Amino acid sequence: MASSSPRTVEEIFKDYNARHSALVRALTYDVDDFYSQCDPDKENLCLYGHPNEAWEVALPAEEVPPELPEPALGINFARDGMNRKDWLSLVAVHSDCWLLSVAFYFGARLNRNERKRLFSMINDLPTIFEVVTGRKQVKDKPTVESGNKSRNSTKRSLDGQPRNNPKIADNSYEEDEEQQGDTFCGICGGGYNSDEFWIGCDNCERWYHGKCVKITPAKAEMIKFYNCPLCQKKVRQ
Repeated sequence: MASSSPRTVEEIFKDYNARHSALVRALTYDVDDFYSQCDPDKENLCLYGHPNEAWEVALPAEEVPPELPEPALGINFARDGMNRKDWLSLVAVHSDCWLLSVAFYFGARLNRNERKRLFSMINDLPTIFEVVTGRKQVKDKPTVESGNKSRNSTKRSLDGQPRNNPKIADNSYEEDEEQQGDTFCGICGGGYNSDEFWIGCDNCERWYHGKCVKITPAKAEMIKFYNCPLCQKKVRQ
């Protein structure tokens, strides 16, 4: 392995998290592009997530054994023979397996406690399968109107101040740690952090890092009803 390969638990998790974000993006935000690239008439194709958070549909490595474990081979062949949702879920499961295999390939020299810590960090993220199937869909935060989700209901921001505009993640309510931990960004899959700006879709009720959907707190103040990128795509289709 090259000397630049991740060595420590933190380095390996950083690599895992970046690849995870890339694959989540491919199967959600960029799903139409991903779907079109998986042409069943082409050769065996694989879905790769790279450490720079980019994804790629490409042929597998030619060298044997490869530098890293390889993703599932030939994901494109079943594309038109299955329901689209089921096919994406299947690719998601295999992508989760690949991510773990890469992480533990890098972590082969870790000791028992380090491997345990690495897996614990990985386990705090939702699996790609959970994100794609909605099993870890971001939960709506309660509003002043005790859960009224109409567009006119008062929302709260990170600072706890009431707002009349789109839903913005709130940490002012006394929610337990486990409930907060169930909130994940619909783009990158990252967990809720009260130090970051979040915004919720008024249509599908998923939550997003402001940076992932390019919405600043100031811009959010000007939006009366926020449609996330996934909902915008559905409308266009």
